[in-house]
Amino acid sequence: MCQVGEDYGDPVPEGPPPPRPGRELRCVKCKDGLPVVVIRAGDAFCRDCFRAFYVHKFRAVLGKNRLIFPGEKVLLAWSGGPSSSSMVWQVLEGLSRDSAKRLRFVPGVVYVDEGAACGQSWENRAKTLAEVKLILRSFGFPWHIVALEEVFTLPPSVLRCSAQEPVGTEGTYKVAVDSFLQQQHTVGGSASPTQQEEQLSQPCTQDPAGPPPAAHIEALSRLFDSVKTLTAKEELLQTLRGHLLLHVARTHGYSKVMTGDSCTRLAIKLMTSLALGRGAFLAWDTGFSDERHGDVVVVRPMREHTLKEVAFYNRLFAVPSIFTPAIDTKAPEKASIHRLMEGFLLRLQAQFPSTVSTVYRTSEKLVKAPRDGCAAGPRCLLCMCSLDVDTAGLCGRGGAMTSGSWGRSCRRTLSLSLLADSATAFGAQTQDFSQTQPPTPLAEAGAAPMPCCSAEVGRAQKCCQSTLLCRREDSQVIEQLCYGCRVNMKDVPSLDSLPPYILAEAQFRSQRPSQDIQEYLVENSDEEVHTTGS
Repeated sequence: MCQVGEDYGDPVPEGPPPPRPGRELRCVKCKDGLPVVVIRAGDAFCRDCFRAFYVHKFRAVLGKNRLIFPGEKVLLAWSGGPSSSSMVWQVLEGLSRDSAKRLRFVPGVVYVDEGAACGQSWENRAKTLAEVKLILRSFGFPWHIVALEEVFTLPPSVLRCSAQEPVGTEGTYKVAVDSFLQQQHTVGGSASPTQQEEQLSQPCTQDPAGPPPAAHIEALSRLFDSVKTLTAKEELLQTLRGHLLLHVARTHGYSKVMTGDSCTRLAIKLMTSLALGRGAFLAWDTGFSDERHGDVVVVRPMREHTLKEVAFYNRLFAVPSIFTPAIDTKAPEKASIHRLMEGFLLRLQAQFPSTVSTVYRTSEKLVKAPRDGCAAGPRCLLCMCSLDVDTAGLCGRGGAMTSGSWGRSCRRTLSLSLLADSATAFGAQTQDFSQTQPPTPLAEAGAAPMPCCSAEVGRAQKCCQSTLLCRREDSQVIEQLCYGCRVNMKDVPSLDSLPPYILAEAQFRSQRPSQDIQEYLVENSDEEVHTTGS
């Protein structure tokens, strides 16, 4: 019989079982070293081979696209996270003397403080900024620290596409490399690296001495607190951050901006953009290069690296990084579309390891529409992409209006079209709605503004209480947005809380005649002017 406390055998050994003799894993690259990282099933790398594999991916993406020219100023967008920290580390090692093929561009680093949007106090933000400065000084690059509150001081010109076209053909790249090498030989082979190091050792050009103005902090907090959903908050934060990075790049003469979007993050972004109605702009949002701004091109050199590879590399080679709470930190999975898509793809990736790569390869097949120039058509006020909606019935293309009467007529047309689609759902009779009289010329001329809807339908539809349709300032912004941005702005109760540069640019565009209207404008000839003058 069994006895309590009786020992029936040896204790179970702790830890993993010893490997079987003759079946020890070896590195798949050198076939000699002991593996320390298993990226995928059967892909085990030793430390040196994994480093060479990781660096080669980064260099291959830059070399294949050939968009960054020698001597060009490149702004590295560093958020403190794993991917952006690994990107800056790759640039740092590529510029060192020990590198086999040194990178030839001149980098700078920018950090955007988003603590106010996340509800952090200034004391916590100051502690984070102190740690950020220590890491930035260790990089040795020129660095810039900007607060998100600075969007309230941006000029409206940030939202205007530059007429300068980016040059990125293979012929021009070879010419630029040849001239750079010729300049090195002319100045002297040993002098050029010294000049580059002196250029990189410049002091920081933008470092906030104290907290942002209290009015800006309050305005930013009020803006994000008024947004109803976390999805709209994340999209708005991404938009404002992009505008701020664009302004810093233009102010300090950077022609390229590098972001640390990894392969996993881009796959999640692709699915999220589809759900948010941004399918027309996937090639710009997830591709290697984004030329929507004209003079500043956004590039994503980390798009071949998965988050797993980035985490292993940062761990093995002690890449410095810092954790900063994001706007979706500790949020549940179903709190936003971004979180939902992230959880969905990562769960599929755990069961089917080729999920992320399949979605990512699909994004590589997307082709951008032919780009005829920045002035070819109207662009979205927020994301600065071409408008993907038919704006013919919304006060002209791009929201351009020539008088206040056009605004009243267009608002009435928009209200009637919306009511026509939902009249049955709210119990209104179609025949009664069809009898609604069109606006008279007297009303269009501004003598007697007509209401946007009838009393009965207005109470059911609540369109008279909607600031997005009946307020002139809000309509000026909405009619100049693409479909995806319009969907996000529905969760913003009042657009008056947006930064002033957005409202100013919307007013400027609404007062400027559109391209379609300019085609019908008749200009006086010289003979007519002479006849009138005589």
